[in-house]
Amino acid sequence: MMMSSIFDAVGHVARLPLFLALVAISPPAALAQSEGEAARPPASVIVAPAQRGEMVDRIEALGTTRANESVGITSSVTDIVQELLFDDGQTVEAGAILAILDKAEEEAELRASQAILSERRLAFQRAQELESRQFAATAQLDERRAALLEAEADIQAIEARIANRVILAPFGGVVGIRDISPGALVEPGDLITTLDDLSVIKLDFSVPAVYLPTLVRGLPIVAKASAFGGREFTGEISSIGSRVDPVTRSITARALIPNPEETLRPGLLMTVELLKNVRRSLIIPEEAVIPRGRQTQVMVVDPETETAESREVDLGARRPGAVEVLNGLEEGELVVTHGALQVAPGQRVTIEAMETGNEPLSELLGVATDG
Repeated sequence: MMMSSIFDAVGHVARLPLFLALVAISPPAALAQSEGEAARPPASVIVAPAQRGEMVDRIEALGTTRANESVGITSSVTDIVQELLFDDGQTVEAGAILAILDKAEEEAELRASQAILSERRLAFQRAQELESRQFAATAQLDERRAALLEAEADIQAIEARIANRVILAPFGGVVGIRDISPGALVEPGDLITTLDDLSVIKLDFSVPAVYLPTLVRGLPIVAKASAFGGREFTGEISSIGSRVDPVTRSITARALIPNPEETLRPGLLMTVELLKNVRRSLIIPEEAVIPRGRQTQVMVVDPETETAESREVDLGARRPGAVEVLNGLEEGELVVTHGALQVAPGQRVTIEAMETGNEPLSELLGVATDG
């Protein structure tokens, strides 16, 4: 037993020089590895400055367009269409004559009533002269006055019937496609055409009631319709519904969109973005963001030393191609937008180009090559 312990001790002593030799060799090997990393050639990158810009929070919804004013042109009487004084799709002013119905009978009645009115007016004047000379009783003068007023009222009634047969545009706008032709018999409620004021478009949409505190008059919106691709139409909220739908728990809002070119038409389905909390924030391109687990990082380049540094950042709202930085960066610092995954912290880099907007990568590389 004692001999075995002696041999074990001797074995440990024998292995001690080998252990010391490994320890002596390890530091130079680690140093060589570090020197190898430092000796890496500079990585080519494209950078962009962190800069201040306008940022907003967005709420998305779906809405339907309506004309600023819209009406179906109909007749209030039954008669034959004599003239149609508009073309399909024509722009008309308020008060323009759109259609004339047959009014020959009413005009004949008007002439007869005008003759009666003239006769009764003369009778009233004679009665006034006789009464002033005391050749006629006051009661006779009152009868003549009543007859004169009756004739005037008859004329007003006939003129109103004539006016009902001349159909006017109640406001300026664009008429639609006409549904009748001259000579057709129209009855009350028969649609002659439509009239829409398209100078301003109303956009009605519903949003969840949780956003009710953010809905205020004047809040800007951006709307798009698939018919017009990516074209954006801007406007602002003009009114908010007074009730929340108890089934959907949503509330209806209305926005007004200027439409001077009459591009938008009633009935379009549009996607709506409500722009709230407009502010000036620090913004970087979205390509610079590197998600790593629960952290979000960017590679920051020091232009003096031309070395890269990994920096953890806190992000806020996003918009197409850009993201808001809440913490971790200062205005003017350069972040890597292309080539960040090939750069190690502390590595030297070569800046090939600098982004200043939404330039395509091919353009940036072309500019770099030309330079």
